[in-house]
Amino acid sequence: MKVLVTGSAGHLGEALVRTLRDQYEVVSIDVLPSPFTTHVGSIVDPAFVKHCMEGVQTVFHAATLHKPHVGTHSRQDFIDTNITGTLNLLEASVAAGVQRFIFTSTTSVFGDALVPPAGEPAAWITENVTPVPKNIYGVTKAAAEDLCQLFHRNHGLACIVLRTSRFFPEEDDHKDARDAYADENLKTNEYLSRRVDIEDAVSAHLVAAERALQTGFGKYIISATTPFSQEDLITLRTAAPKVLARLFPDYETVYTHYGWKFFPGIDRVYVNEKARKELGWQPKYDFRYLLERLRSGEGVKSPLAKIIGAKGYHAEGFTEGPYPVK
Repeated sequence: MKVLVTGSAGHLGEALVRTLRDQYEVVSIDVLPSPFTTHVGSIVDPAFVKHCMEGVQTVFHAATLHKPHVGTHSRQDFIDTNITGTLNLLEASVAAGVQRFIFTSTTSVFGDALVPPAGEPAAWITENVTPVPKNIYGVTKAAAEDLCQLFHRNHGLACIVLRTSRFFPEEDDHKDARDAYADENLKTNEYLSRRVDIEDAVSAHLVAAERALQTGFGKYIISATTPFSQEDLITLRTAAPKVLARLFPDYETVYTHYGWKFFPGIDRVYVNEKARKELGWQPKYDFRYLLERLRSGEGVKSPLAKIIGAKGYHAEGFTEGPYPVK
């Protein structure tokens, strides 16, 4: 089978190419050259996209402008890449007889729905929550999701939308968070509610491709399996360590060893139940698994995450953090 991966110079794109190339013929495209890119060019160019699509049966569309680009790129840039680029790929897919289209979206589409008003419980985020995008990134990813649904409905193209939570290895964009927590401490905390390992993100894309023809169209949250329940949401908002100590009595010993601490409160919990049930996805990297790795001195990063490393989002540096975010 011949597959196409977009964004092959990025974190997820490289991870997909590394995994897929052992089993399939992989065509990979990016605006940047890399050892994992077979065709350098832009998805905004329909002729380039058409050329790359010849003989392809499955598309993994991971190319995008990300949240870190909001402060450095125009809104039109986001529309061109995230909407027009996706449209070009969908149209070329239909013309070429592609069978499956797997679109990498983001939990950022939920936007302002992720943060409840002060005094309210933490938000329980499932696919039933209505997105309220708060920036051009969220708006364009939501629009691209709708394009996928349109092409499934009008052209019968099997499209699966995967709303991935955080898997980037770069430092957090919030200075307060960077100042308050060691980076691995911060990321380990997030696996309880809003992070996924890139190895699990890749496996989600693979099972989505396997189930695409059967499913037709679907949107799925891809995040580590949370141990929390809806009954925990009130306490999680203001006294999260209390909930964590009840569920993981041994966590404090591990955290003390590393000099770590947990967040005093969290405002959202991503729920991956639909992806596990409907796609058969089995994520490996959850908080319990990470505690076991920390206890044995292995660290929290998967082998794939270690190989790919941090890429950054900009050629230049910034004085106030890894990237500017408006």
